[in-house]
Formats: sequence, structure tokens, C-alpha cells
Amino acid sequence: MTEGQARTTANVILTAAAVGAAVVVLRSPSLRRLAWRLARTYASGPFAVFAATMVRDAWDASVPRDGVSVR
Repeated sequence: MTEGQARTTANVILTAAAVGAAVVVLRSPSLRRLAWRLARTYASGPFAVFAATMVRDAWDASVPRDGVSVR
């Protein structure tokens, strides 16, 4: 088995596992509520910090470095 075939096989297995897990979560009301709660928590915490950091880094990168001011 080549490395490419191994990667393809691993991708297929991981995709099948993710789809299977999504089906289980979507069919169970309690797991669906838990998943929604975790998504809201993530969106208000780590994701918000990540987004703010990306915006700040992009803002800093947009400044010209040669000392010429932009008006």
C-alpha cells in the first residue's frame, strides 16, 4: 500500500466515523441539546478570541513598513 492509498483510506474511514457520529447526535434530543450548548460556548469563548486575534493581526499586517504614512 502506498502512502497516497493509506491517506485516502484514512480519510474515508474518518469521514464515515464523522457522518455516523453526526447521525447519532441528530437523532438523540439530549445529545442534540448538548452539541448546541457546546457550540454556543465555543462561539462565545475560544472562537471569539481567535477571531479577534486574526483581525488584530490583519490590521497590524496592513500597516506599511517603509515609514510612509497612508492618508
